Amino acid sequence: MQLAFYFDQTRCTGCHTCVVACKDWHDLPAELVNWRRVTTHEEGTFPNVKVNHISLSCCHCAQPACAEACPEDAIYKRDADGVVLIDAERCTGCRVCEDACPYGAIQFRPDDGSKAEKCTFCADRLEGGEAPICVASCPMRALDFGPVESMRAKPEVAAYVAHVPDSAQTTGWIFIRPK
Repeated sequence: MQLAFYFDQTRCTGCHTCVVACKDWHDLPAELVNWRRVTTHEEGTFPNVKVNHISLSCCHCAQPACAEACPEDAIYKRDADGVVLIDAERCTGCRVCEDACPYGAIQFRPDDGSKAEKCTFCADRLEGGEAPICVASCPMRALDFGPVESMRAKPEVAAYVAHVPDSAQTTGWIFIRPK
């Protein structure tokens, strides 16, 4: 089985609750590391303007470029659910994975910066039968998760969404319903 994220852009208000919940759950330092990011994009000209928000994290790719690039084999994909994780003991902080990831998911803390880190799909919560904290905290229910087949079957999933990196090389497992 492969887990995937689903993001409904029509529901997202850009509140950043998913970002804050992730930071709180994983005890990430404010403003230094963002395992989940919300970006805002303004388009059009008056009177036809629109604002779109995109919530992204690691997409736990089918062929993770970060894992392929890592010279220490510190990044691996779990067989049971397809979650991509980093073994901090093996990571040397060379940052090759950071350059390889098309989603900008790999993070290094500026204060110590020695080890790569990223979204874990809340592996600890999954093992307890709970949803990832970003999904559980979204007040607009714009985020969901589940097996790839279930997320792919959600309404109006698009093959391409503006401002989201092309996942042709890595097959990033995020399905987006665009606005």
